[in-house]
Amino acid sequence: MATFEATLMKWSGKGAWTFAPVPVQHAPDIVGSWGRTPVIATVDGMSWATSVWRDKTHGTLLPVPARIRRGKGHGDLVVVEIEMDLGR
Repeated sequence: MATFEATLMKWSGKGAWTFAPVPVQHAPDIVGSWGRTPVIATVDGMSWATSVWRDKTHGTLLPVPARIRRGKGHGDLVVVEIEMDLGR
């Protein structure tokens, strides 16, 4: 399991996803289909099953849905834990 702080960033493209960038030293090595790796993520104490995404420009990104962010958005600091979800 990896624990780190991340500053949320809002994707500027269609859909306007909000992501927590994953530092290189905490990014999972295994990459699944479409450049996604299944993980169990926890942001500020809220956990869910998701996937981290690989992006050529921004590196590894954890999408953080609004129900998990609880009012936080672009530029806000969060505490993140991720661990590989080998069961998916």
